[in-house]
Amino acid sequence: LDVIDGLVAHLMKELRGEELSLPLPRYSYRDVLERFGTDKPDLRFGMELVDIGDIAAACDFGVFRNTVEKGGRVRGLNAKGAMDKYSRKDIDGLTDYVSDFGAKGLVFFRVKEGRLDSPVAKFFTEAHHQAIIERMQAENGDLLFFIAGEDSVTSASLAALRNRLGKELQLYDPNELKCCWVIDFPLFSWNEDEQRWDAEHHPFCFPVVEDLPLLDTDPGQVRAQTYDLVCNGCEAGSGSIRIHDPVVQQKVFGLLGISEEEAERRFGFLLEALRYGAPPHGGIALGLDRWVMLFSGDDNIRDVIAFPKTQKATDLLSGAPSPVDAYQLRELHIKLDLPGT
Repeated sequence: LDVIDGLVAHLMKELRGEELSLPLPRYSYRDVLERFGTDKPDLRFGMELVDIGDIAAACDFGVFRNTVEKGGRVRGLNAKGAMDKYSRKDIDGLTDYVSDFGAKGLVFFRVKEGRLDSPVAKFFTEAHHQAIIERMQAENGDLLFFIAGEDSVTSASLAALRNRLGKELQLYDPNELKCCWVIDFPLFSWNEDEQRWDAEHHPFCFPVVEDLPLLDTDPGQVRAQTYDLVCNGCEAGSGSIRIHDPVVQQKVFGLLGISEEEAERRFGFLLEALRYGAPPHGGIALGLDRWVMLFSGDDNIRDVIAFPKTQKATDLLSGAPSPVDAYQLRELHIKLDLPGT
């Protein structure tokens, strides 16, 4: 990470004439997800997410209270001084927007004369009003937004809303570059549909050393030695330390439902290399196109890609995809005229 820090600082100096303070900030995955709702936070502005679950559980607003009782969360953000900048029609548009990220609704409060003003304010006592205002560090003229739902839904919805409000309210300098590292990603994620563990990144990431015992007791708490370089809300680089111990590799395979026999069939070349004693190793890849976009002040990566594909994934330069000759299909042993098709 220190090497990439130096590279980023050099580029900032050479291309923008700016001195960058090193090391770049480093945040854990859980920290940024709790504070910003995403593992790619835009740090050019604040507006961090706030949990009001305890207050919601005690109020008479059924949507909030029932969500908390079912194990969900109620989280929100404070759009400072935005009370008069968003009409009810505008807020309805924001409600439609967050629905694309799984939110079933968007509750808002305007802060007026030290109290909360909203169609649902009547379901909250005066004590609740003051508790929410204090928790959100709100003042007169602020506009508060809240989403109730599963943790993942509140994160995704509020992260998208935060980014949109940040742009609409002009809370940051579009020419500023703000970079950080996000580390300590989970090694596994639980696949609810198939009732099994999936690799969060890929099955070759080495766990954080102190988390190795958790592979046997609590896989969901195991952190991976993976790291993302984030700049202005974009993933600008990503990498990991790889597993070099065949015992750990097989244990990870086992948690992913890959038997020893299947592992040997699919990854025998790798496991054999590890048994011979591969040294600890890792790496990182920077997104060159993304960095060109950032340094050029653009916000659309397609503008800096030499031959970008269209929305329908066609290549205007070569005309791909195009029809394939029958002999090419035979050469690749691909048959299209199957019975019933």
